[in-house]
Amino acid sequence: MLTKRVFYKQTKRGNILKIVREHYLRDDIWCGSKACSSCKAKLKEKILDAEPKSKSTAVAEPHYLFLDTNAVLDQIDALEEPYLKNVVILQTVLEEVKHRSSTIYKRLKEIISDSKRNFYVFVNEHRRETYIEREPGESVNDRNDKAIRAAALWYQLHLSALNIKSVLLSDDVENRSKAAEMNITALSFNDYAEGTDSATLVERLSSKRWSELKGEDCTNVYPAHLTLSAIQAGIKAGTLVQGSFFASRDNCLEANVVTENNTIFIQGRASLNRAVDGDTVAVEILPKSEWRAPSNLVIQTEETDEINEDNDEEKQMTGKVVGILRRKWQQYCGILQISPVAGHTRHLFIPAKRQIPKVRIETRQGEKLANQRIVVVIDNWPRNSRYPQGHFVKALGKIGDKETENEVILLEHDIPSTNFSEAVYADLPPADWTITDEERSRRVDLRNICVCSVDPPGCTDIDDALHCFQLPNGNYEVGVHIADVSHFIRPDTAIDKEAALRANTVYLTDRRIDMVPDLLSSNLCSLRGGEERLAFSCVWELTPEATIVSTRFHKSVIKSKAALTYAEAQAIIDDNSNQSDIALSLRGLNKLAKILKKGRLEKGALVLASPEIRFHVDSETHEPLEVQTKQLLETNSMVEEFMLLANVSTAEKIYTEFPDCALLRRHPEPPSANFDPLIKAAKHQGFDIDIGSGLALSRSLDKAEKPSDRYFNIMLRILTTRCMLQAVYFTSGTLPFKDFHHYGLAIPLYTHFTSPIRRYSDVIVHRLLAVSIGADSTYPELLEKRKTENLCQNLNYRKRMAQYAGRASVALHTHLFFRNKVENEEGYILFVKKNALHILIPKFGLEGMVMLTSKDRNQPSPFQFNSNDNTQRAGDIIFHPFDRVIVQLSIDRSNVQHEKLRMLLVEPQVPGFSITSSGELLPLEEEITSYK
Repeated sequence: MLTKRVFYKQTKRGNILKIVREHYLRDDIWCGSKACSSCKAKLKEKILDAEPKSKSTAVAEPHYLFLDTNAVLDQIDALEEPYLKNVVILQTVLEEVKHRSSTIYKRLKEIISDSKRNFYVFVNEHRRETYIEREPGESVNDRNDKAIRAAALWYQLHLSALNIKSVLLSDDVENRSKAAEMNITALSFNDYAEGTDSATLVERLSSKRWSELKGEDCTNVYPAHLTLSAIQAGIKAGTLVQGSFFASRDNCLEANVVTENNTIFIQGRASLNRAVDGDTVAVEILPKSEWRAPSNLVIQTEETDEINEDNDEEKQMTGKVVGILRRKWQQYCGILQISPVAGHTRHLFIPAKRQIPKVRIETRQGEKLANQRIVVVIDNWPRNSRYPQGHFVKALGKIGDKETENEVILLEHDIPSTNFSEAVYADLPPADWTITDEERSRRVDLRNICVCSVDPPGCTDIDDALHCFQLPNGNYEVGVHIADVSHFIRPDTAIDKEAALRANTVYLTDRRIDMVPDLLSSNLCSLRGGEERLAFSCVWELTPEATIVSTRFHKSVIKSKAALTYAEAQAIIDDNSNQSDIALSLRGLNKLAKILKKGRLEKGALVLASPEIRFHVDSETHEPLEVQTKQLLETNSMVEEFMLLANVSTAEKIYTEFPDCALLRRHPEPPSANFDPLIKAAKHQGFDIDIGSGLALSRSLDKAEKPSDRYFNIMLRILTTRCMLQAVYFTSGTLPFKDFHHYGLAIPLYTHFTSPIRRYSDVIVHRLLAVSIGADSTYPELLEKRKTENLCQNLNYRKRMAQYAGRASVALHTHLFFRNKVENEEGYILFVKKNALHILIPKFGLEGMVMLTSKDRNQPSPFQFNSNDNTQRAGDIIFHPFDRVIVQLSIDRSNVQHEKLRMLLVEPQVPGFSITSSGELLPLEEEITSYK
């Protein structure tokens, strides 16, 4: 059967188009019930149980469940509870969920694919009896609700002889009422769940249902948000601006909203107005007379609403949040703060992320969850609630357990870590894959060239290798060979979509979350020694002064002569008696790299620093045994220089060929205000920092040396790193060329080409480069700058999360390392706050706060803060940035809900205060150094 819809549409030019849409209807789409004999379906196509037992006292008869779209969107966590079975997912609902939330759609598809759950997709839009035409003037939502009711009714009539009822779950009162008029049992999700004997099902329900409950305080804590239409009108008129909300890590009453043109400072609970870290918000900029400066206070409790102190620092553009355009709520990990009221079921959830507020949830499992890490989702934040409301999702395990805390890291940083799907594995070549003669004939054969790789110890995903030899004319040929991952990952395949979603490999202390399956990352794409591999090569002719004479790119076949560690390569270079091809190649590379680096630094490239440490982990227990600071050798710099050169050469090539859609990487110049802490700290130490240009800054840092303190210059560079903005991916056609500049590298044009095994950005760059040299064909999405820009947003987000997850993993292993240990360690003050010292422990790459407030609130603090030079004074003791201190590190396990690393000041001792036998500096409160 065929239905037609004919309608007319006027184009921009005034022409009238006649549009005919055909819709095919069938009579042979089966219901999926094992009890049904009238549908001619094969047994394997029958999903729903023949005798569906009622799961809820709210419905006595055997039944199948039907859900409207909002029930799926709001209650996806409850749907993932294995308790619910025999659910019919209508095509109408599935398509609407796909349109409204790709994330929830993916989760729903995973539930459907679980054969134990008995979820059946019924194609109601193409069954003759269940297809519903949209009536004139009827909204899409009303038409879809009508289609859902029609399908539920058809099922009930279709299976009436078998006495199997249809039960519609909907939180829409009108939808339930209309279903009841059709003799369909219709319930709210909450009513159905309350009738089950599953405690977890009820608790996984969205807390939006709380609006039906009484007893809420009606006092408004926050201003009302503007309507969407008012926000849009305000943005159009210029009275409001839109931006991303970033909560302060140190002060729960402060945040910044980053717009296209400005960063707007937000201060005070009312001005924050229920925005949560990551939200897209609308902001009203306050009059200049009301602008404020950040307080320089560390405030991590929510006991106060406002900051009642003035800051002498330069005031910043200040605003207030007046509306939320898009929530970035996700699953949050943390612990439960049990209500002090006995028998109470509403408790506060404390997220591990400092930037996220406490969340009120309802659970009857309070005592059971008291020592567990749990996952909670925020559902809403009413004006009359001091905290957002949410619901319990699941328990991860005991607090402090290593596997539990690892899972917390992955969830908190939104790291996709599930096993690869069958569809992804289906896209892989066979395990015994070898290079075919046909493929070899299309490439440059470099198997006779002395190529080798240099990587950290234990590296199995080797994606780059190098070669170098002298030419007859005295110049050098140097090649960088990169794993040809794009040969195996073709556009729009399942493996390509998964790699694009993950965006990068995530490296934790004791494990690696691969972007692509192990068969590629550690085998077929890894440039292992002695094995033939497909590569994408960038080859230069360089003069002895490292000047580029020519550059060429080609697909190649290589056979690495050795897979070396940095230390092994350094030993070969230093052994002058070794005159092998590998040794000569490495020495040539090292010599040229030094010249290249010298040239970069002379142009203004910055040498920055960050505390990096490496744990030695027990091979069986995986517990950290010892820790050491990462040692850098000449060979580290050697590899880095040629990777940078390859990235620059590739950027120039793809931008020349694709000026509007090249995927590039830029590093914006920081605003001068960002450098204020650096300038003040250096000035106290007797050094002037010139931030007039990258070159001036670089030279200032080079001059700021203290022979008596070997760590001082490193500290200065660490602090400089904190002043920087994030480097980001972007599409060339979206910005003017002047904004392409990479400030840190002092390079006008840059991209990522050298790590396609672990970065999806490099896969796209490989595809662009392959098209530009005629080695591969293009495809539409590659040349659509809007799609590339959307991809860049995900790449930037995933890269940032991967970095944070890596740091959190180091912090976790530091905690594990300090169990049953108490050690005094050398530290340096990074920042001096009004009520805290921010201290770095170089040996562990660890940072924490020593709070300068009295435990006895009636006792005045002996510390006085001077904002002119960022110092704290207590008697004759003055604390400056970069001052050396001694702190005592230990684990405080007295609170079962929150094991914490305790950092106590040992030297210098504040007059009148001493360390007690219990290990506490009496008047000081130490900050918890979290796993974040």
